[in-house]
Order: sequence, then structure tokens, then C-alpha cells
Amino acid sequence: MAMRIGDKTFKEAFKVESKDTFMRGAVSSAQDRLRDRKLQAQEDLGNWEEWRNHAEEIRQHTLSNLDYYLDLLAHNVAELGGHVYFASTPEEANDYVTNILKKKKAKKVAKSKSMVTEEINLNEAMEKAGCEVVETDLGEYILQIDDHNPPSHIVAPALHKNRNQIKDTLHEKLGYEGTENPDEMTSFVRNKLRQDFLSADVGVTGCNFAVAESGSFTLVTNEGNARMVSTLPKTQITVMGMERIVPTHEELEVLVGMLTRSAVGQKLTSYVTTLTGPRGIGEIDGPEEFHLVIIDNGRSKILGTQFQSILQCIRCAACVNVCPVYRHSGGHSYGSIYPGPVGAVLSPLLGGYEDYGQLPYASSLCAACTEACPVKIPLHDLLLKHRQVEAEQQKSTPKTERMLMKGFGFGASKPTLFKYSMKLARPMMKPFSDDNSIHKGPAPLHSWTQSRDFPLPEETRFKDWMQQHLKEREDQ
Repeated sequence: MAMRIGDKTFKEAFKVESKDTFMRGAVSSAQDRLRDRKLQAQEDLGNWEEWRNHAEEIRQHTLSNLDYYLDLLAHNVAELGGHVYFASTPEEANDYVTNILKKKKAKKVAKSKSMVTEEINLNEAMEKAGCEVVETDLGEYILQIDDHNPPSHIVAPALHKNRNQIKDTLHEKLGYEGTENPDEMTSFVRNKLRQDFLSADVGVTGCNFAVAESGSFTLVTNEGNARMVSTLPKTQITVMGMERIVPTHEELEVLVGMLTRSAVGQKLTSYVTTLTGPRGIGEIDGPEEFHLVIIDNGRSKILGTQFQSILQCIRCAACVNVCPVYRHSGGHSYGSIYPGPVGAVLSPLLGGYEDYGQLPYASSLCAACTEACPVKIPLHDLLLKHRQVEAEQQKSTPKTERMLMKGFGFGASKPTLFKYSMKLARPMMKPFSDDNSIHKGPAPLHSWTQSRDFPLPEETRFKDWMQQHLKEREDQ
């Protein structure tokens, strides 16, 4: 599976990542900063819930009419002289792109940040085709030179690293001799990338939103690299998930505003770039040849199901920035390039329960993700639906858990057994409610007892208390 990171399950990876206090500190700090900036940005906008409702309506309308808008987009791109290719699988998309590279005899590809190209592992395919691939987003560039370290966050790929680690990477891989000052390191990387922009044969970008009515696509960035990638090379390839589309520029304006506020707490990012087709007559920049690759990769199977609302996602990562599980695990624990709550919902749908069946359980179900989502995806409800599907199909539910649930059902249906078990509840829970015994207890409960105490039941049952209370009233 192309979107897979590592070979460990979530539980196995979590045991390793949760001990990395350095990473956890960096993630916690970034989460707090991004969340606070989002809250301020949505307060400045005013009527935030009304904007959320409107954004949700736009996404639901688009998904309900996705075939129409995709056909309209493809028609308008072709009318402008571009080429459109619909890819059902990652392999089809990668083959199409690499065939273009071979026809162009391309040696170097300049690339801007794109989650969907990470999803299909496009970089590896282009490298196998004999091309040097250069990530030009600063965070992605740092991860690329650091032995192709995968991103740990949807918006900020190098979130798990701090400036000292980045300085060490630049020193080790590129001979950087400066300080950990971000401006100094950025200037150093910029000088390295300048020649790559000028010498690239092909530019590859993702797509935040495609506009059906005009055949345009929009990139939302805080760096100027995406504009360089999309204007300097003679051939440009844009890769987009089939759901990343809006009907008109009017809806684009709404969703871009929601995206920038939710992702980085800005009214607008530094660059919002909308490009339409290859270079026209009289235009001085832009590609001579433009290709739009629209990827399915399981998305069409989600349409019309109970999970369709996950396709409303605009990849802002607001859900990731409030998730307590992500705070402790980091992004790499999820085993997918999509981490956090959105990854826990989307990854099993795209990659299957066999690889990602543990992710729906990587949640406290606190619903903070649902509250943070700018397009109102009911993320915690979808996580529960995943759990239901898995339990019904018995794909990942442990046998011991099923036996315990059957035992509970039997005991709860027998009044005598239930009454007796209630009397035993307090002494049985005592070991798990004592700070000195927090790591004790049977293995199935270790995931809980190693980090928290169970609440200790009251000494007196409510039923007994009520009977005593009524008796005292009668005696009066």
C-alpha cells in the first residue's frame, strides 16, 4: 500500500513514539500554537458556526454532484489546451506521470507539497524512472534530505522536528555551518533551491481546490515555491484527489478562507495561486504543456456510504491540532501519511482494515476533532461507525474482548448475578484506582492502567441508598 509508513501496527509504533519526549514536546508546542491561532482567527471572522454551516453545504452539494462537476472540470481543462487523466489506482497515476517524464526526457522534477502524491508514493515512481525529484517546500525538503523521512503532519510535515534538529540535518547533509536561526537556515535552503527551480524539466504540484466552471486549480501556500514550480518548468503536472473540487470561484473564496484560518490561523496565507491551463498566446510565463491527473484510489467506493462525509475534508489539519492521542503519539505512529482523526477515519477506507484497523480505536472520542472541523465532518461518529463495522465483521476485535462482552451480557441479564457483581465492583476495582498499583492488573487493561486510574465505585450502591432513604422517611 503506497500510503503506508513503516511496518508496525499503531500499538507497536505508539509504544516507541510515546517514549520520545523530545518529539512529544515539539508536537505539543506546535499543537498549542496552531490551535490558539485558529481560535483567534475564527473569532476575528465572527459568526463562525454560520460559516461552518455554509462550508459544509458547499462540500455536501459538490459530493452529491461530483460526477457532473468532474466532467465539467475535465471539459474546461481540455478546452484550454490541457490534458486530463482519470486514474483509478496509484499505479495508473504513477504510470501516466512517468510516461510523460520519459517522453520529455526529463532529468529533474521540481515538486511542491502535496499529500495526494505522498498517498500514491509518486516520488519513488519518478525516481525509478530516472529523475531527480526535488521537494521545494521547506518542511518537505528537510524531510527529503533527512533520508526521505515521511511527513508527520498534514500541513506542517516537519512538525516533529525542532530548529536544532533541522540545523543538524542541514549540516550533516548539505554542509551548513550557520546557526539555528530560522531565517538563516531558510536563506541557506533558498540559495540551494534556486538552481533547481531554473533547471527543472517538469514541475509537479498538488491541488487544494479545482474550480469546475473555469478549469482552474488553486494552490494555498505560505512559500513562493509553488508559484515557481508551476510557472518555470515547460511541463507542469497537477495531481488531485477527485473530491478536491468546487463548483465556482464563489465557493472557492469561502473554502479558502476556512482553510487558511483553520490550518494556520491566518485570514489568508502568503500565496493563494489560481492557475488556468497552459501558457496562452501573449503570456510571458507558465508551462507550455499542462496535465491534470485526477485520482480515485478508493474514493468512489466511499461515495454513497455512511462514511461519505469524510470526503468533505479540505486537509486543514484542525482536527490533528486538537487531538490528545496525536499529542502523545506523533504522526508516524499512525502508519499512514494521513495522521490524527482524519487519518483514523480515512486510512481504513483507502487502505483497508487489515492495515489500519487499529486506528479507529486510537481516539478518546472526546469529539474535539468534530468541533474543530471547519466543514463539520462528524469525525468521532465516523470513528464509532468504523468500530461497529470491525466488531460486526470481527476483523480486529480480540477474542478475549468478545468473550468478556458475552460474559457481561449474560451477567447483566440475570438479576441475581448483576446484584452480586455490583457488590463486588468496589473491591475488584480497588487495585486499578490506587496510585501505587497503577501498573498492576491483567494484561488486557495495561493500556489504561499504565497511564490513568479507574474511578472507584462508591461504597454504597444507589439502590441500597434509596431504600435506606425511603425507610428513613417512613420512620419520620
